Amino acid sequence: MASGKSTKKSRSPAPVVSRRQGLPWLTIGAVVAVVALAAGIFIVVFNKSQEKNAAADALAPWTPSVDNPDPSVNIPGIYVGANTPATADGPASYVDYKAAIHINADQRVAYNRYPPVGGPHDGTWANCTGIVYATAVRNENMVHTLEHGAVWITYNPDTIADGDLATLTSLVQGQPYTTLSPYPGLDSPISLQAWAHQLKVDSASDERVKQFITALRQNRWVYPETGATCQQPSFDVTNPPAFDPTPPGADAIPMSGTGGVVNSTEMSVASSDQSVDGTASVPVTTAEQPATAAATTPSAG
Repeated sequence: MASGKSTKKSRSPAPVVSRRQGLPWLTIGAVVAVVALAAGIFIVVFNKSQEKNAAADALAPWTPSVDNPDPSVNIPGIYVGANTPATADGPASYVDYKAAIHINADQRVAYNRYPPVGGPHDGTWANCTGIVYATAVRNENMVHTLEHGAVWITYNPDTIADGDLATLTSLVQGQPYTTLSPYPGLDSPISLQAWAHQLKVDSASDERVKQFITALRQNRWVYPETGATCQQPSFDVTNPPAFDPTPPGADAIPMSGTGGVVNSTEMSVASSDQSVDGTASVPVTTAEQPATAAATTPSAG
């Protein structure tokens, strides 16, 4: 029989609160560090975005449009061939740079500028899909890339600064319709070419370099064979046709195209990835040269 006294229930001891316990500094420090890291990342991303927007704004005036088909004419020091203006149906026609005239791999062209900016060229174009060529490439293959809307950047390997070569490489490598190659004997450290256009500069940091690329790369109001591809799988980018630094001989094809071959349908939009333009062709003779348009725009430079 249980006693009359009530049994006491067992109780857990109350937690001991230390009055000396301070703030959780380790946790607070971790939170502060995370917040600081996030703020730093935000600032970096924001600044990069601002720089990108500023760069885009700076190049906006050099972007081709219906109202401004060739903004490159406003770049100080640029050479632009005499031409009849572009229309809604086609690009400008450049008097001294006739398109669609092909030569053979063993022929040369007596170009009127070096590096050349247009005129007769080899039927096979160099690969111009953001290729940085380690060696100089034959003029006649490179000119064909200009006809397809590419920008060809050249440099004098003896005078260009190492930093400038790295800058040019970053502008070209992997970029569509763009190439870079050394050009021995070049009369300036750097020269940029598009069809019937040329700009020579001393430094890769010159703001005109990006202006030229923006204004002329695949500018449909400038290059003759709109829509043509820059892909050329058969072109050996590691061992391209050799550059010949000697002056063309008396048997060279003149800028008029006499002795070359006119591809009658090359001016139309390219419909396939061809290694050589597979179009109808007729020989160019002295009595039967391609018609030239009257010059209405004076050349600059």
